[in-house]
Amino acid sequence: MATPHISAEKGDFAKTVLMPGDPLRAKFIAETFLTDAVEVNHTRGILGYTGLYKGKRVSVMASGMGCPSIGIYSHELFNFYDVENIIRIGSAGALSERLKVRDIVAGIGSNTTSSYAEQYHMPGTLAPTADYTLLSTAVDCAKARKIEMHVGNLLCSDAFYNEGGMEETVSWAKMGTLAVEMESTALYLEAARAGKRALTIVTISDHLITGEATTAEERQNTFTQMMEIALDTAARMEEV
Repeated sequence: MATPHISAEKGDFAKTVLMPGDPLRAKFIAETFLTDAVEVNHTRGILGYTGLYKGKRVSVMASGMGCPSIGIYSHELFNFYDVENIIRIGSAGALSERLKVRDIVAGIGSNTTSSYAEQYHMPGTLAPTADYTLLSTAVDCAKARKIEMHVGNLLCSDAFYNEGGMEETVSWAKMGTLAVEMESTALYLEAARAGKRALTIVTISDHLITGEATTAEERQNTFTQMMEIALDTAARMEEV
């Protein structure tokens, strides 16, 4: 039962899917952390795998970049493949002076410049938020590994190259926003509409205030603490 964007059959995905943006990060996670991993999707180069982590069935598939891309893939996973939980694991730019490069942030809420929510025709403003069960489980998993994980609001932006300049993006920090990325709003809204669970966990890849940054290769292969927290969370969700 392929969809327009996923070539897998029904049942190929586990209950929980980890979604990095980069297909090569999905491949790295499958090869590094999963046993008996099988490729279940390669349509449009969006690599997806299902295997075992600590004896629990877990899937990982790329989402691509931006709200439209993760919106398509999360919608199809939630609505056509019986996926219950999606954990986005990606990179983000720090907006807060409290953060430094390689810090990990879980997004409890998603402020946004995106118009993605307009399709739902709600008589007000939707507030995209993470699922509490996923979030609290991830916090517990981070504590178990003695990893500090910051929890707060993200900014989900539709523009990577913002014509308004860096100042406009950094201004979100005055409202307590920790970091900026490009996918959380669509993921949280798709989960809410489907009655499913979603969470975004990001590693700070660059700092919009200090200018510190990591390389593309480092973002692909070295953000392992975030990956381990998400995998531990996925394994625990098998018991929920």
